[in-house]
Amino acid sequence: MTRVKLGRWLLWGLLAAAMAGGGASAAEPRKPLVVFAAASLTDALQRIADDYTRATGVVVRLSFAASSALARQIESGADADVFLSADQQWMDYLEERGRIRKETRRDLLGNRLVLVAPATSSIELRIGPHFPLRAALKGERLATGDPDSVPAGRYAKAALTSLGVWEDVADRLVGAENVRSALAFVARGEVPLGIVYETDARVDKKVRVVDVFPATSHPPITYPVAATQSASTGSLGFLAYLSGPAAQATFERLGFTVLRAGRP
Repeated sequence: MTRVKLGRWLLWGLLAAAMAGGGASAAEPRKPLVVFAAASLTDALQRIADDYTRATGVVVRLSFAASSALARQIESGADADVFLSADQQWMDYLEERGRIRKETRRDLLGNRLVLVAPATSSIELRIGPHFPLRAALKGERLATGDPDSVPAGRYAKAALTSLGVWEDVADRLVGAENVRSALAFVARGEVPLGIVYETDARVDKKVRVVDVFPATSHPPITYPVAATQSASTGSLGFLAYLSGPAAQATFERLGFTVLRAGRP
């Protein structure tokens, strides 16, 4: 049996044990699991957490924000059991500081970066080297996550830099506190264009995808997950559930790519 398959069987064994134990003491109050997750995971994790609670009786409390903000809260001692980041950097940040259980860390999901406009907009653009992004803004602004801290903003800066247009639009940027805030600027028509994840664009009918950024224009968009150093033992059951068929189906239905091989 390969190392990945063995790890998966062990995780599912832990989940089964947790569920069996929960059934034996159903009358006892259980401490809720606290999950910190990137804002772009909001819709998917809310559904998955509800399903998990129905299956196990364990309440899951979700806290969504930019990965940077969540990582700093965990570093400062926030009461979290599980962390899902929208990039590797903020998970690395916590691992380097001994704030996660590195043996539980694995890459869970992938995503794509897209250029969006209000649904009523007539803007048409094809993304490519030196494409006329600044001209399309017509003196207005471009929304994305803050490139200095928010993963979506960093991916956007990397993509625009590789395509040779970052310097054209750097002074026109609205750097939002997280990717959902950037999406809201576009949905409300406050900016003509924004750069968000494909999964974010799917959840808001007030925006439309103008084009998709080439995967080669930015680092791979991956979502690592891990239990924190202070996590309860129940966190292992939730981590296993995230890699199970029900959660994977939800992630895929909402547009994420499921990385079934995980992190070696």
